Amino acid sequence: MKETHTPLADAIRPKIIDDLVGQTDLLSNDGLFGRMIKNKTFKSLIFWGPPGVGKTTAARLLGDISEAIYTEVSAIYSTVSELRKVFSEAKVNKNEHNVKTILFVDEIHRFNKAQQDSFLPHIEDGTIVLFGATTENPSFSLNPALLSRLAIAEFKRLDRNSLRNLIKKVDAYLGKRIPLTPSGVEAVISFADGDGRRLINILEELTTSDKQIDDVQIEKILQRKVHYHDKSGDGHYNLISALHKSIRGSDCDAALYWLARLISAGEDKNYILRRLTRIAYEDIGLADYDAVRICLDSWSAYRKLGSPEGDLAIGQAVVYLSLAPKSISIYSAFNDAMKIVNTNETHPPPASLVNTNNRKIKDLGYGKYYRYDPDFENSFSGQEFFPDKMNPRSFYKPVERGFEREMKKRLEYYSSLRNKINEKKVKKI
Repeated sequence: MKETHTPLADAIRPKIIDDLVGQTDLLSNDGLFGRMIKNKTFKSLIFWGPPGVGKTTAARLLGDISEAIYTEVSAIYSTVSELRKVFSEAKVNKNEHNVKTILFVDEIHRFNKAQQDSFLPHIEDGTIVLFGATTENPSFSLNPALLSRLAIAEFKRLDRNSLRNLIKKVDAYLGKRIPLTPSGVEAVISFADGDGRRLINILEELTTSDKQIDDVQIEKILQRKVHYHDKSGDGHYNLISALHKSIRGSDCDAALYWLARLISAGEDKNYILRRLTRIAYEDIGLADYDAVRICLDSWSAYRKLGSPEGDLAIGQAVVYLSLAPKSISIYSAFNDAMKIVNTNETHPPPASLVNTNNRKIKDLGYGKYYRYDPDFENSFSGQEFFPDKMNPRSFYKPVERGFEREMKKRLEYYSSLRNKINEKKVKKI
């Protein structure tokens, strides 16, 4: 057995690109990395994927193949002055020695907008080739200007076969087999949950054992399954998206599963409740106006009870929302109104609707023809509230579900009254 003075994960890190476990889509001849290696053309990339899948290793190996100067910085620790120094040295290497510089930035999503923007001129003039690694969806975490200049290399979580191959690599490095029964192997793979680094760390804990380890013993050693979930990363968005869409699809059982996944992973309960309240407005709306109240009541209960007692209140809200009648009528109506405002010329309110607390404003004729609705039959005057130069629009279109059936009746009632009043006006003319 070889003596190691470094973490096992670093000790068995691949030395050539072909030894990288998984990511066959990227490494194939037609894949992004395969084409770059074949053509000897290395462009700026975002290495996007969960932890422990080989992003940093791949960047280093591509750097070796490129024969460029390879430099690493971390967005967590690096300062603006350090970046400037890298840019300055890269410019000298390019202009005086005709040598490219590949700059690898780990956790690039942690840089703010100004810091991300600082890369743009140096990418544009070829001073650097940027390799940025992130666990977060680049669409959310990177500036559009920077993202438009980068290709995306998406790294997948390691499948079970890839993790089995990784176990074999560890065995080969150690010079002996880790004493795992077949069920123990499968348990370790399940516990790793697609994360190669986590797998290696688990195996490192088991190297001193001289007894066969099965799945039951693995559970005792590791206590429970650790799900992959980066609270600020892509796993976070994937799980909450799965919860949202399960509720939207009226599948309360699937919704409860995704809720359990989120809670098990340590998600902020207030974030979950905030999202549930959003769902109540976005996907249910007035089809069930109790949905919002249920969410707010559950939120209040959670704040008073805490975990784990308050978790049940969240589960109750999830089930209620899942089985509530769905309507996006309000969501669509609001978005349509915003679209009209943002894409068309705006007009002032009709003179009749302008506030006339000031006498001088009254003297100009503002408010003169305003009709106070409570003074009219049915508390309805039928006056026009859209701008004078804008044709009235119909934004809200209720569906025949839940309480919106009643809202549809009310809408039709007031539309009928308005039509009758307008007909009388036409007859008078």
